[in-house]
Amino acid sequence: MPEAPLFALGLALACLAGVRAYLTVFGVGIAALLGWVSLPAGMEVVTSPWVLGTAGALAVVEFFADKIPGVDSAWDLVNTLARVPAGAFLASAAFAPDGEWSIAAAALGGAAALSTHTLKSSTRVAINASPEPVSNWVASGTEDAVAVGGLTLTLLAPVLAAALLLVFTAGGLYLGWRLVRGFSKRQENKTRTASQV
Repeated sequence: MPEAPLFALGLALACLAGVRAYLTVFGVGIAALLGWVSLPAGMEVVTSPWVLGTAGALAVVEFFADKIPGVDSAWDLVNTLARVPAGAFLASAAFAPDGEWSIAAAALGGAAALSTHTLKSSTRVAINASPEPVSNWVASGTEDAVAVGGLTLTLLAPVLAAALLLVFTAGGLYLGWRLVRGFSKRQENKTRTASQV
């Protein structure tokens, strides 16, 4: 692969790792084993039976844990420790075809994974404020679909996938920032009004 698609591949995989790290690693490993994609030397570790087995098992656990309100937020909190490093690894391994560690790519991949992870987990915390579980199931199913669809697109057209994932993430973070800012202003106005009474 030429350099630009490798960089895009790493960046797209890092974004997906922030949403579903285990599914992303498992999917890339299976795609490589089946010959659907040729991976750079640094990423060949994802085809290891141990990595595939662990990632596959954790992907199944995540699938079910992510559907339970409250459990999903706890799972997200704990998995910050997995998603960000997974994004850093995937970006660095994709960008360095000779297998050398790239600190710049790892930092960018970690930042991309942290961005999508923050968007996912903060959205889920807001959804969990609703007492009914249906919205949680819909959100989780949407995340599953985004992860599978995004991974498929990443393996077929990494530049397009990276561009779409970055635009979606930036838009989501901006919208979230605006909502938090609006909520804070509303709270300030309520506090100011209450103190004047």
